[in-house]
Amino acid sequence: MAAPADIPPMSSSRDKVVSAAEAVRLIRDGDSVAVGGFGGQCFPEELTIALEQRFLQSGTPHDLGIVFAVAQGDRRGRGLDRICHPGLISRAIGGHWGMSPAIQKLAVGNEIAAHNLPQGVLSQLFRDTAAGKPGLLTRVGLGTFVDPRLGGGKVNERTTEDLVELITLGGDEFLFYKALPLDVALLRGTTADPAGNITMEREALTLETLSIATAAHNAGGLVIVQVERVADAGSLCPRDVKIPGVLVDCVVVAGRDHHWQTFGTQYSPAYSGELRRVPLHNLAPLPLNERKVIARRAALELRVNSVVNLGVGMPEGVGAVATEERIVDYLTLTAEPGVIGGMPVGGADFGVAVNAQAVLDQPYQFDFYDGGGLDAAFLGMAQSDRDGNVNVSRFGNRLAGSGGFINISQNAKQVIFLGTFLAPSRTAVLDGRVVVESEPAAVKFVDAVEQRTFSGAQAVRTGQPVLYITDRCVFRLTADGLQLTEVAPGIDIDRDILAHMPFEPLLEGDPVVMDARLFAPDPMGLKDQLLSVPMAARMTYDDTRNVFFLNMEGLAPATPGEVETIRAAIESRLSRIGRKVHLVANYDNFTLPADLRDLYVRSIQDFAERFYLSASRYSTSSFMRLKLHDHLAGRGVAPHIYENRAEALANLRAE
Repeated sequence: MAAPADIPPMSSSRDKVVSAAEAVRLIRDGDSVAVGGFGGQCFPEELTIALEQRFLQSGTPHDLGIVFAVAQGDRRGRGLDRICHPGLISRAIGGHWGMSPAIQKLAVGNEIAAHNLPQGVLSQLFRDTAAGKPGLLTRVGLGTFVDPRLGGGKVNERTTEDLVELITLGGDEFLFYKALPLDVALLRGTTADPAGNITMEREALTLETLSIATAAHNAGGLVIVQVERVADAGSLCPRDVKIPGVLVDCVVVAGRDHHWQTFGTQYSPAYSGELRRVPLHNLAPLPLNERKVIARRAALELRVNSVVNLGVGMPEGVGAVATEERIVDYLTLTAEPGVIGGMPVGGADFGVAVNAQAVLDQPYQFDFYDGGGLDAAFLGMAQSDRDGNVNVSRFGNRLAGSGGFINISQNAKQVIFLGTFLAPSRTAVLDGRVVVESEPAAVKFVDAVEQRTFSGAQAVRTGQPVLYITDRCVFRLTADGLQLTEVAPGIDIDRDILAHMPFEPLLEGDPVVMDARLFAPDPMGLKDQLLSVPMAARMTYDDTRNVFFLNMEGLAPATPGEVETIRAAIESRLSRIGRKVHLVANYDNFTLPADLRDLYVRSIQDFAERFYLSASRYSTSSFMRLKLHDHLAGRGVAPHIYENRAEALANLRAE
């Protein structure tokens, strides 16, 4: 039957493929533009080049607002640096600024209004803005420079708009980050069809691409997506489409030179997952120097089955040490842009991973982080002070930005900061000792940090364990400030540490000497240590508070005999104390077969009656909490099972 005359036939009018110049011509003066990408990953370089050319030729568009989670760039002119011409940008909101020197210069020079907000907050704000929410409510940023009481994330005097509010709900403090009004989205994918459906099969990450597209579209804005190829209509698998065509206004096919997978690699099938497995055992070990010493000492904090974040720079060395020690398969390493598992990659490719188990959209990665999914975070430490605050975001006229540091450091169950004691380090490793050079260097432990990216006071309030690992020594955060706990062999405390600090750290007795294996050329044998922590090392008694700490983390008894061995060791230690104690027990990553649960819980019941004044246990596994709770309750034992160490200790203090 013929179609009615008033219904037009299908035609090429739905073909959204245009040139880059045609696409950016639609951007108006004053528009707020969200630019996708993480460094060089998923960055629409063809579009920014076209935008720059339009401005240089016509003077328009001008006074744009730029919004980014991570400033795209390579510190050598690519990325956002191309559009940082006077008049083109009037304002910017960003998470990490370090890869684009030009936009840093505009911000610190007071030439544009600028806000630095946490990277995770921004990625989640794109999603919440898309949903029409007024903003994001979170604890992330409390006590840091984005807290309105400490600046609200404003970068300079020109910036007057308040984007962050302090709110109290149920007696608890939160920060409210206002939604991001967006007019334009500049994004990237791999393949498009004429209707604008976008896949990302050759991209290393997916980031917040969908969230940005949805936010701009739902606000009546413009969505432009750069791709490397176009497929026939209807040929894309719907499950592979990351941005549906209903959200996309323009598709631009980029030239090969302007569509690198990262700014360090044109294309690697290992990054996209096309090559599923890459051998890691052939990677060359790090040279034995101060950076490897720091990474090795940090690696001693790794635990079996833990989920870990490795920050950029020196923390990347922890992954290299884990590879050399053959323990990577016992950990789950992650990076904030969305990779889970495998080996995170460093340098210009930072943020991607080889052999990844999964690649999440960045907002969901930060949901996982903010909710307590990280067992440990290993992060850089540019500057720290007497209260344990850390600054990695602002140093005079250098605006690195907070990136994901605030989300990660505030919410990981344990945080380990890595950095040389001085800058530069002025140390070398020789014959199992640290040798100190006499040349001057900048102090990194200061009386008060220039900007507070991590709040020591907030960590103390939540009971978060914090270490500061350097090439000369190790500090631990306490309620009274930094405590010096370990010193490298060859280091004189007065001459090589205290003489370079404007404050005196806490000293309780003599600090221990750092593990000799850190300074030796051979591998440390970390695998054996990681997999076989002796029971004696799992039990600690605090006589002052009368608290018995029991670390069951990673244990997996498989036979009645193994359960009996554990029971006998604990009973022996408790018997020697000679009085009833308060128990705090860690059951993280503890596994127990169903047929052994009654036997094990009978031991717990016996100990509760004979040795414990109170008992608080914690496990990050909801399954373990449920099973232990049910078995303990069934035997009349108080089933105090908490989600983390801080809650368990809080319960102990409340009793």
